[in-house]
Amino acid sequence: MEEIWKFVIENKEILYFVILAVFVGVEVIGGVPTVLHTPLMSGANAIHGVVIVGAIFVMLHVDTSNVLALILGTLAVFLGTLNVVGGFVVTDRMLEMFKKKK
Repeated sequence: MEEIWKFVIENKEILYFVILAVFVGVEVIGGVPTVLHTPLMSGANAIHGVVIVGAIFVMLHVDTSNVLALILGTLAVFLGTLNVVGGFVVTDRMLEMFKKKK
Protein backbone atom coordinates (compact mmCIF):
# COMPACT_ATOMS: atom_id res chain seq x y z
CA MET A 1 0.00 0.00 0.00
CA GLU A 2 2.90 2.31 0.75
CA GLU A 3 4.24 1.84 -2.77
CA ILE A 4 0.90 2.92 -4.22
CA TRP A 5 0.86 6.12 -2.16
CA LYS A 6 4.46 6.82 -3.16
CA PHE A 7 3.51 6.41 -6.84
CA VAL A 8 0.50 8.72 -6.42
CA ILE A 9 2.54 11.39 -4.69
CA GLU A 10 5.35 11.25 -7.25
CA ASN A 11 2.97 11.36 -10.22
CA LYS A 12 0.15 13.57 -8.96
CA GLU A 13 0.43 16.02 -11.89
CA ILE A 14 0.00 13.20 -14.40
CA LEU A 15 -2.93 11.79 -12.43
CA TYR A 16 -4.58 15.23 -12.34
CA PHE A 17 -4.13 15.49 -16.09
CA VAL A 18 -5.69 12.07 -16.69
CA ILE A 19 -8.66 12.86 -14.44
CA LEU A 20 -9.20 16.21 -16.19
CA ALA A 21 -8.95 14.50 -19.60
CA VAL A 22 -11.64 12.01 -18.57
CA PHE A 23 -14.03 14.78 -17.55
CA VAL A 24 -13.35 16.82 -20.70
CA GLY A 25 -13.79 13.72 -22.86
CA VAL A 26 -17.12 12.87 -21.26
CA GLU A 27 -18.38 16.42 -21.79
CA VAL A 28 -17.21 16.57 -25.41
CA ILE A 29 -18.62 13.18 -26.34
CA GLY A 30 -21.83 13.87 -24.42
CA GLY A 31 -22.42 16.98 -26.55
CA VAL A 32 -22.24 15.12 -29.87
CA PRO A 33 -25.64 14.33 -31.43
CA THR A 34 -26.44 10.63 -31.77
CA VAL A 35 -26.53 10.83 -35.57
CA LEU A 36 -22.92 12.02 -35.72
CA HIS A 37 -21.54 9.82 -32.97
CA THR A 38 -20.93 6.65 -35.00
CA PRO A 39 -19.11 8.23 -37.97
CA LEU A 40 -16.99 10.41 -35.70
CA MET A 41 -16.03 7.49 -33.48
CA SER A 42 -15.23 5.25 -36.41
CA GLY A 43 -12.89 7.90 -37.79
CA ALA A 44 -11.32 8.38 -34.37
CA ASN A 45 -10.77 4.63 -34.08
CA ALA A 46 -8.91 4.65 -37.38
CA ILE A 47 -6.60 7.37 -36.05
CA HIS A 48 -5.61 5.08 -33.19
CA GLY A 49 -3.00 3.52 -35.43
CA VAL A 50 -0.67 5.65 -33.32
CA VAL A 51 -1.29 3.15 -30.50
CA ILE A 52 0.06 0.37 -32.69
CA VAL A 53 3.16 2.33 -33.65
CA GLY A 54 3.74 3.34 -30.03
CA ALA A 55 3.33 -0.20 -28.73
CA ILE A 56 5.74 -1.55 -31.33
CA PHE A 57 8.25 1.18 -30.50
CA VAL A 58 8.04 0.41 -26.78
CA MET A 59 8.34 -3.33 -27.40
CA LEU A 60 11.52 -2.77 -29.41
CA HIS A 61 13.16 -1.14 -26.40
CA VAL A 62 12.00 -3.59 -23.71
CA ASP A 63 14.39 -6.11 -22.23
CA THR A 64 13.51 -9.58 -23.49
CA SER A 65 13.52 -10.93 -19.93
CA ASN A 66 10.64 -8.60 -18.98
CA VAL A 67 7.76 -10.95 -19.81
CA LEU A 68 5.02 -8.69 -18.40
CA ALA A 69 6.05 -5.78 -20.63
CA LEU A 70 6.16 -8.04 -23.68
CA ILE A 71 2.70 -9.45 -22.92
CA LEU A 72 1.24 -5.98 -22.38
CA GLY A 73 2.90 -4.72 -25.56
CA THR A 74 1.55 -7.62 -27.58
CA LEU A 75 -1.90 -7.01 -26.12
CA ALA A 76 -1.65 -3.30 -27.00
CA VAL A 77 -0.69 -4.10 -30.60
CA PHE A 78 -3.52 -6.63 -30.91
CA LEU A 79 -6.20 -4.36 -29.40
CA GLY A 80 -4.95 -1.34 -31.35
CA THR A 81 -5.17 -3.35 -34.57
CA LEU A 82 -8.71 -4.43 -33.72
CA ASN A 83 -9.62 -0.81 -33.04
CA VAL A 84 -8.21 0.40 -36.36
CA VAL A 85 -9.82 -2.38 -38.39
CA GLY A 86 -13.12 -1.87 -36.58
CA GLY A 87 -12.98 1.85 -37.32
CA PHE A 88 -12.52 1.21 -41.01
CA VAL A 89 -15.30 -1.40 -41.08
CA VAL A 90 -17.78 0.94 -39.38
CA THR A 91 -16.78 3.82 -41.67
CA ASP A 92 -17.25 1.61 -44.72
CA ARG A 93 -20.70 0.53 -43.53
CA MET A 94 -21.68 4.15 -42.87
CA LEU A 95 -20.57 5.17 -46.37
CA GLU A 96 -22.52 2.28 -47.90
CA MET A 97 -25.71 3.79 -46.44
CA PHE A 98 -25.28 6.91 -48.60
CA LYS A 99 -24.69 5.13 -51.91
CA LYS A 100 -27.55 4.99 -54.38
CA LYS A 101 -29.19 1.59 -54.66
CA LYS A 102 -29.50 0.04 -58.12
